[in-house]
Amino acid sequence: MNDTDGTADRGGARESGTPGPAGRAVIVTGGSRGLGRQTTLRLAAQGCDLAVCGRDAASLDAVAEEVRARYGRALHTARLDVLDESALAAFVRESAARFGRLDGLVTVAGGARGADLRGTEASDWDLTGRLNITHPAIALREAADHLAGTGGSAVLVSSVSGWKPAPPAQYAAAKAAQIHMAASLARELGPRGVRVNCVSPGSMLIEGKGWARLRDEDPRAYREFEKEFPGGRLVDPRDVAEVIAFLLSDRARAVNGANIPVDGGQNAPSAYGY
Repeated sequence: MNDTDGTADRGGARESGTPGPAGRAVIVTGGSRGLGRQTTLRLAAQGCDLAVCGRDAASLDAVAEEVRARYGRALHTARLDVLDESALAAFVRESAARFGRLDGLVTVAGGARGADLRGTEASDWDLTGRLNITHPAIALREAADHLAGTGGSAVLVSSVSGWKPAPPAQYAAAKAAQIHMAASLARELGPRGVRVNCVSPGSMLIEGKGWARLRDEDPRAYREFEKEFPGGRLVDPRDVAEVIAFLLSDRARAVNGANIPVDGGQNAPSAYGY
């Protein structure tokens, strides 16, 4: 399959916003819904081979069918919870073996459990940390040797809440740790030719998710929240997927250990203030 997004400069170097030639292999955790789905579709459009995991079989089947129908590519899927560390590690190993190579890893799966400080148990802090810190670490641990062999890279999806404080604190703390972890792993893996970066999306408008429900159930509160964005609108997940694709590409070869906000200049990460 041709990489229709790419051109060449006068010196013959690739001038492209894509991860490179068709056939590169990328793993996306949480890649069947929301931002993960948009990332999967963007990379498929660029001719990548993809392995996607998620918890919901129907969503995995739907994105696999969409990738086949729109881009004529097969998609390796696995139904698993990234909190199951052994299943996650096995998925990364199996995907690399299936493709015979691994060029990219994107860890989109994340989330939080618990409410405010007084209403949060120790188990909520633990689960939130495992989702946002341990899961990317395990996935990258298993992928690192393969990425070193191809000069590949990893993108960890953090959040605006990781560097602009907002409750719940367990989520903000975990996302801040993820940003710092990416920078630390970039230093560790850089000598092996592996880049590690973070993307921090702002509040995204995704149908069926929290901000879309706020829009439908409390339009006045939603309009007030839109004022937190200089452009007057929440973030489109497709725009975040474009930045992820860029960070996986050769054009981003000098970007390493960075946290890239894709938040539209958002101020407060919460509709209810800091």
